[in-house]
Amino acid sequence: MATELPIYLFTSRRLGFRNWRDGDLEEFAAMNADSSVMEFFPFHLTTAETEKFMQRLRHDFDTHGYCYYAVEMLDSCEFIGFIGLSYQDYASEFNPSTDIGWRLKKSSWGQGFATEGATRCLAYAFEELNLDAVTSVCTISNHKSEHVMKKIGMRKMGEFKHPKLKDYPEYEKCMWYIISKSDFKNNF
Repeated sequence: MATELPIYLFTSRRLGFRNWRDGDLEEFAAMNADSSVMEFFPFHLTTAETEKFMQRLRHDFDTHGYCYYAVEMLDSCEFIGFIGLSYQDYASEFNPSTDIGWRLKKSSWGQGFATEGATRCLAYAFEELNLDAVTSVCTISNHKSEHVMKKIGMRKMGEFKHPKLKDYPEYEKCMWYIISKSDFKNNF
């Protein structure tokens, strides 16, 4: 039986970025059930919730031409999580906007994949999608994600109460960052 070969939308030095396929569900669900991975989220996702999330990501790709992409290691085709872009329109001073985000399985942490992948996604956002700016959001206690935001040239704009997290007061307070096309071009 032939193995499905990856078809990447684009690559970075070590990573391939692609749309989601049904075969991702098991590994993605395991990642979304990992307490370490989901530390800054109010709850873990079940397999059914992960499948619904994957459907939303596919819909985002079909609608906007981008999503939080499934990410694989180029040398092994190992699925390591997602890095990518997502259209956001929840009530806030900075929306509607395109958000950059990442969620990686624990075994891939500490190797620079989030920074490498996010930098490549910003290049894609500005050079191919012709976006003017990209935002990013995380809870105020998520210092690892904030560190990545800083490393990819984003600047902090402020803090806010995330309307989708109002039922989870320990997660509701978030910070938001932004980077413009010109700032990205000047830094990279």
